[in-house]
Amino acid sequence: MTPASPATATASDIVEAAGAVVWKMVDGKARILLVHRTQHKDVSLPKGKVDPGETLPHTAVREIAEETGFEVALGAPLGTVEYRLPNGRDKVVHYWSAEVDAGQAERHSYEANGEIRALEWVPLAKAAKHLTYAHDADVVERFAAQVDAGLARTFALVVLRHGKAMPHEQWDGPDHTRPLLHRGLEQSRSVAGGIAAFGPETLVTSTAARCVATIAPTAEATGLEVKQSRGLSQDAYSADTARVRRQVEKRLARRTTAVLCSHGPVIPQIIAAVAEATGAPVTPALRRSAALSTGDYTVLHLARESEHPRLVAIETHSPALEG
Repeated sequence: MTPASPATATASDIVEAAGAVVWKMVDGKARILLVHRTQHKDVSLPKGKVDPGETLPHTAVREIAEETGFEVALGAPLGTVEYRLPNGRDKVVHYWSAEVDAGQAERHSYEANGEIRALEWVPLAKAAKHLTYAHDADVVERFAAQVDAGLARTFALVVLRHGKAMPHEQWDGPDHTRPLLHRGLEQSRSVAGGIAAFGPETLVTSTAARCVATIAPTAEATGLEVKQSRGLSQDAYSADTARVRRQVEKRLARRTTAVLCSHGPVIPQIIAAVAEATGAPVTPALRRSAALSTGDYTVLHLARESEHPRLVAIETHSPALEG
């Protein structure tokens, strides 16, 4: 396969896909899961193409489940690989890490099918020799760097901006009662699968109706109850930003993945609180992660096993809607 030339390709020419380095820890050593593909007669990482209306994280967990039978939660992103397909189209594959419990992996059974003829767990250090393509080996190398740095195990703080709501000038009631427009409802449904892909254990939202409605599809996708917090509301932001910091500090102290659904003016305060708590520099990427459009969400990945919270990676996603 020849390297892609994305600069000369239009968006419609590019095939997008997503997958993960699925891994487990055995006797203190990481092993990763490789798939032996039937039709292509190669050995690669589990991945697949984006379905219409699907966001990339959703694609990654769906494809892993379909190809391997493992239901995973995504960890930190591992970047992308780009190459040209035999039909001349450019392909971009987005990767994450995804740990599975070693005991679960041991009990896991798999039957060969028309797409994947076998699964193989291999030591991380030997994986590159087993893979057919150099670009897959590059992704594994990025994951190995996370392992070596003690940053492979992470939890996430997912910061979600509410969907598009009824404009102020068209609403006669109190601001906190403004509902989502149809577009906002579509945005909320579109991102739910992607947010669920990170395996949240807690959902927290502003008390505003537009935030409560935005997080509802994620609650349905995850089966989690939603907690309401005035500390995330726009009114609380105007009166006391310390309440936002306390909410962030609570989530970081628990070291479990949580979703915070809030408002455009509040979200920069949430991001700033994470930066302050982790000692992360305020980079352009961190600033961009706070400038969310309606329905967008940022995922802040934090090291689970470090003594103090440490920011490992940042990614931002938008609803998969046309127009």
